[in-house]
Amino acid sequence: MYVRDARNRDEAWLLDHIEAMGLDDTAFRSRDYVIAVDDDSATRAGFGRFRVHRDDDVCELTSIGVLDGWRGQGVGAHIVERLLRNADIEGYDRVYTLTPEHEYLAQFGFRAVEESDLAESLRDRLAEKRERHDTVVPMVIDADRFRMPDDLRERFKQAAEAAPAETEPEETPEDFGIDPDEATYKYDTG
Repeated sequence: MYVRDARNRDEAWLLDHIEAMGLDDTAFRSRDYVIAVDDDSATRAGFGRFRVHRDDDVCELTSIGVLDGWRGQGVGAHIVERLLRNADIEGYDRVYTLTPEHEYLAQFGFRAVEESDLAESLRDRLAEKRERHDTVVPMVIDADRFRMPDDLRERFKQAAEAAPAETEPEETPEDFGIDPDEATYKYDTG
């Protein structure tokens, strides 16, 4: 399992999953995203974005999503880690996020910040996000203070897609006492 920068060919996949998860696609640019990929199958497991607000020169993590079969294995943590590294490379020491999942991000060192302490562009984004979610908490982290819990690092090394939830078995003619080799049908042309 590894996390890489998104490529142009990932755009349709990203948009499909962002929409399916109900995440924010405002000012979408695939090059702002990173994607977690399984080494063996090349299956994409999750994604996230760091968005720069040039007007206020602040950076925001947003649209972080992990596909159902990959949750609980450290995929989201590694996406956040890569996004923070990219933000640090771009020169952003402090990184903000506006999230309904504040408990999840707190485990990495993110802390709540007062709305009044946010740059104007982030206050506007916060208002937009609160229209779609009941609870959205503004949070901040100094990029060098991110801490990955050891158990998430180990789970990520062994990550594998979980089998999909069991579905209803498909009904067959035999379930109704019909022998498909012997039965004739009204419109049978054979």
